[in-house]
This record gives sequence, structure tokens and C-alpha cells, in this order.
Amino acid sequence: MLVFSVLVTVALASAHHSGEHYEGEKVFRVNVEDENHVSLLQELASTNQIDFWKPDSATQIKPHSTVDFRVKAGDSVTVEDFMEQNELQYEVLISNLGSVLEAQFDSLARATGHSYVKYNNWETIEAWTQEVTSENPDLISRSTIGTTFEGRTIYLLKVGKAGSNKPAIFIDCGFHAREWISPAFCQWFVREAVRTYGNEIQTTELLDKFDFYVLPVLNIDGYVYTWTKARMWRKTRSTYSGSSCIGTDPNRNFDAGWCSIGASSSPCDETYCGPAAESEKETKALADFIRENLSSIKAYLTIHSYSQMLLYPYSYAYKLPENDIEL
Repeated sequence: MLVFSVLVTVALASAHHSGEHYEGEKVFRVNVEDENHVSLLQELASTNQIDFWKPDSATQIKPHSTVDFRVKAGDSVTVEDFMEQNELQYEVLISNLGSVLEAQFDSLARATGHSYVKYNNWETIEAWTQEVTSENPDLISRSTIGTTFEGRTIYLLKVGKAGSNKPAIFIDCGFHAREWISPAFCQWFVREAVRTYGNEIQTTELLDKFDFYVLPVLNIDGYVYTWTKARMWRKTRSTYSGSSCIGTDPNRNFDAGWCSIGASSSPCDETYCGPAAESEKETKALADFIRENLSSIKAYLTIHSYSQMLLYPYSYAYKLPENDIEL
């Protein structure tokens, strides 16, 4: 199976919720030149609450790279002092995250309902899945593949002209809750398929020959939480006995090099792999569907945000896959 992950530049927005507002928080970019710089940043992360944006965790920092991370307002002076004392080259990408989020909120009144050029909350996306299916019955069908930890339905759209034994391409969005541009892409993809089918040769040929499975939001519980409580929430919203920390990183919950390099076994970490492989209802539902349809699914794309990267499977080791040339 051809598998890869596309990451696009993050787009931030505010939901005007009653939870965290991130006032005074900063985002830094640090130049990492050697192993000493790696050790210094890992030391910094061990003594301060740092939210890594690129890479995902301190364990993934490599020499000759740049590291982007978010720092709470109360820690920013300490962090800057540390970097200056250790002569780390850095810049402030965002001086006040709260104001950036606020400025990107669409405060202008618009008609209720779905929009392809604004971020939509889950209730709007859920209604859209039914609406776009009803309006395009010859091209789109909707099914469910499971439910989330909090009991929300996980919807899957099948986009393509009806036909027998068609190969399929699976696309999912919304793994990490705060990456709002990811679900927005899946919705836009469906829009473009509907808009251009029968009008543009390439799209028409693709939809005649292939079925596209499109999962608009996988981590629905987390996505809802970013709209209502904490915009920068990343993980699922599952709970497990023995820990007061909530959520698992669904990206690190699959049975592929589970909980190895780049993942954490600590429930409080952003990269927590979960108590077991496929412990999350969301990842289990996704994996089960792909296994059940493995004979027809020929490619799998998962859309994430922040940074400009194309990742090959399975990303738990820095080595090329056997089908590197094909990829």
C-alpha cells in the first residue's frame, strides 16, 4: 500500500470560548547547530512547560535544524534568559499568541451554516456531511465507522462515480485537534471534487476510476474541545484509571512501532502513545476500516498541519521504506 502524510502550514484561529485565551504566550524558533544545543533544549524542556510545534517533542530534536515551541506567559522570561545565557540563536515568531488567535477569529457576522472559507465547528461539519451527500447522491455516500470516546459518530464520505471493484484512496483529517486547517482541507477536497466533476478532465477521470474515502474529522472530541475550552488542545479526550491526565496522541496509538521513538509513555505528555496500541476508539475504528477494505485501498494520506513536510511510513525510525522509489 502506498502511504504518506502531508503536513501543511498551520493556521490559527480563535473560537471565542470561555476557556484558555493564551494571552502573553510566545512562540519561539531556535537554531539547533549541534548536539550540545540539542541537550540544552532538552534540559530546558525538562524544567519548563513547553509545547513543541516542530518537532513534536524534545526527543525528536536533531542538530542542524530549527525548533519551534510555545511557552506560557509566566515562563517566557525564564526561557529567554536560558537561551541567552547559553548563546542559543532564537527569534520570537509570535510575541502574543492570544492576540494572534483573537485577530484571526472571524468576528464579522455571516449566515449560519457551513462555509468553505471559514473554520466550522463540529456540529456544522456533521450537518455538512449529510447535506453534501444529499445534494450529490450520484457522487457521494456517507457511512459511519465507529464512535469516539465521548460517543460522537465518526462519519466517512465515499466520493466517486459508482462502479464495481474500484480501487480506493483513503484521506483523513483532524488527527490532532488544534490543527483546524486539516479538517478544512478535507471539506475543500470534497467541494473541489463536486465542483469539477464533469467539467475538468483530470478530476472526472480520477473519480471515474477511483473511490476516495474522506474522513473529515477523526479526533472529534478533541476538535470540539478546541472550540469550547482550549484552542491548543492536541490529543483525544479519553481517560484511563491511574492518571488524572487526559487524552492520547492518536497519531502514536497505532500498532506500528507502537510507543517507540518519538512517542511518550507518560499520560501527561502531548505525544502519549496510550496504554496499548489502538487503545483509542478513534484509531481502532480507523484501523479496522482499513483492514476490512485492504483489498481495495491502494493509498492512504493523512493531512496534518504545522511545517512543510511529506512523511513516509512509518516514521518511528529514520530509515527509508522498501517502496521508497515508488513513494
